[in-house]
Amino acid sequence: MLSSAVAVAADSRVEILLDEPIGRISPNLYGHFAENLGGVIYDGIWVGRDSKIANVAGVRRALIEQMRSIKAPIVRFPGGCFADSYDWRDGIGPPEQRPRRTNFWASQLPAGAPRDQRYDPNQFGTNEFVDFCRATGSQPYLAANVRSLPAEEFGHWVEYCNAPAGSTTLADARGSQGDAAPFGVRYWGVGNEPWGCGGTFTPAEYAEEFCRYVAAVPESTSPLSLVASGPDKDDWNWTSGFFDAVARRGQSEFGAIFGFALHYYTWNLSRGRTQDFVDGKGDAVAFDAVDWYELLRQGDRMETLIDRHWQIMGETDRQHVVKLVVDEWGTWYRPGSSPTPENLFEQTPTLRDAVYSAMTLDTFNRNADKVAMANCAQLVNCLNSLYLAHEDRFCVTPVGHVFAMYADHQDGQAVRAIFSAPRVAYERDGSAASFWGLNGSASLHGKTVILTVTNPHISVAREATVRIRGANVSSAEMSVLTHADMHAHNSFDDPNSIVPAASTAAVSGSEVTAMFPPASVTKLTLQLA
Repeated sequence: MLSSAVAVAADSRVEILLDEPIGRISPNLYGHFAENLGGVIYDGIWVGRDSKIANVAGVRRALIEQMRSIKAPIVRFPGGCFADSYDWRDGIGPPEQRPRRTNFWASQLPAGAPRDQRYDPNQFGTNEFVDFCRATGSQPYLAANVRSLPAEEFGHWVEYCNAPAGSTTLADARGSQGDAAPFGVRYWGVGNEPWGCGGTFTPAEYAEEFCRYVAAVPESTSPLSLVASGPDKDDWNWTSGFFDAVARRGQSEFGAIFGFALHYYTWNLSRGRTQDFVDGKGDAVAFDAVDWYELLRQGDRMETLIDRHWQIMGETDRQHVVKLVVDEWGTWYRPGSSPTPENLFEQTPTLRDAVYSAMTLDTFNRNADKVAMANCAQLVNCLNSLYLAHEDRFCVTPVGHVFAMYADHQDGQAVRAIFSAPRVAYERDGSAASFWGLNGSASLHGKTVILTVTNPHISVAREATVRIRGANVSSAEMSVLTHADMHAHNSFDDPNSIVPAASTAAVSGSEVTAMFPPASVTKLTLQLA
């Protein structure tokens, strides 16, 4: 529990440098991920056209409304590891005629998992996914099967989605489902995790496969942004091996690659826990102060991963034609916290996950010149979800509230912000450890500055002076997400246990004085004079 009488330290400063731009914050940094596993698709997104649950063409209406409210820019589908077992042809045509297939994740499903999670009915396929994206105002980002489908089938999928009406047999097949006009799908992932579930390739082998799959793509009605599968966390050898292999084919080959995908999941490994995939993970809702700080410390590695992989990419791609795409990121805990126990990998996000997610989004903002897209794993009923849904019940998690608070950063000019605050000190495995005291990001939108700040300390509030270099502030609005209990979370029975609340900040010339509560995420909207 957090103390209701917290200490206050008036020794912190934030300086926003409007004349030091970093780069445009692509809306796609606030992207999402919907893999066909557990309750993500069936029950989370898809309830069926004949369902009594409010829906739009079979998609849960409450989810559509929430995603529109946060300006959700892009959604990745169908995986993940599921993508490299998926035949896109199973998910097109009359729904009643689509085949049922064993889901990639079937062997890991808990007892009592619904049949449609074990044996995919393919009721949610390409057309339904594109309709979902249209309804939410998002762009589709499709992941192609490199492990078990030939390159020509990748080309056929692109043609099905993007060929002009009436131009090809596949365009006619799309039209027979009521979509005569091309979908215009721009973003395509060429495989997923080819160092593991996506085919166990070497970097050089995957580079050859990538180039072969790219060559199979037909002429498209829209420009394509192709994403190559990159490393798992700090696998520097994968990055150097892939880029070296592409460079040997000629520098012009980099022009075929829009992005290079990095995956990084965070879990707590403090106090003697092993690296085991399950036993090495901490609990989502039962944790102490050290668990809190250790998860954030490990999550903060994202900045180092971005910097180091970017450096390696630049050793061969010297003009940095290829951008980073972090299309899987989030927290991952051991099973046991799911509000719907039969859903694989579902967990209950808490205030800790809100602070972690805000910290990560700030990292992407600060690296807007390097990172072109990021996709939180996952959208609903899984890992670091924004939403939980089951049957007719629905709630927004603390992570969902963070995405709503941060939405106004989209399309802004990221500018440098300097944070100065005492570090958080704690003990880990008998040794002293520390963590930064305040951090965040700033973006400029005409005469408006959006500043987001996380205070990771579980018991100390920070009073800070925020100074805008080169401009005065005419007004300030402040919204804070926090709770007296660091384990706080929302549920179907108590959906508003933790929600953002308005707060106040004092304005004087170029300075704003603000209080950042312990264990908090804060958004300041500053109007410049």
